[in-house]
Amino acid sequence: MIAGRTPRGVGLRRRNYLFAGADSGGERAAAMYSLIGTARLNGLDPEAYLAYVLERIVDHPINRIDELLPWCVAPSLLSTAQVEAIR
Repeated sequence: MIAGRTPRGVGLRRRNYLFAGADSGGERAAAMYSLIGTARLNGLDPEAYLAYVLERIVDHPINRIDELLPWCVAPSLLSTAQVEAIR
């Protein structure tokens, strides 16, 4: 059933980009959708992942930003933040 929902989500996002207000707003929305989707694909609760990253990104060195990617963060998150990965 997941495959049935996937095309609808893509179409819905595309329509939402039309109302982003500006190109930069659409780019930011696309980046957020990408982070959320990547977290889900890695079996993380997107809300827990984003909260974790936002708490740490302020003091995190820019040359080590890849440490905050979902597959690197997964072992650090509580087991309650783990969800079944989308395939």
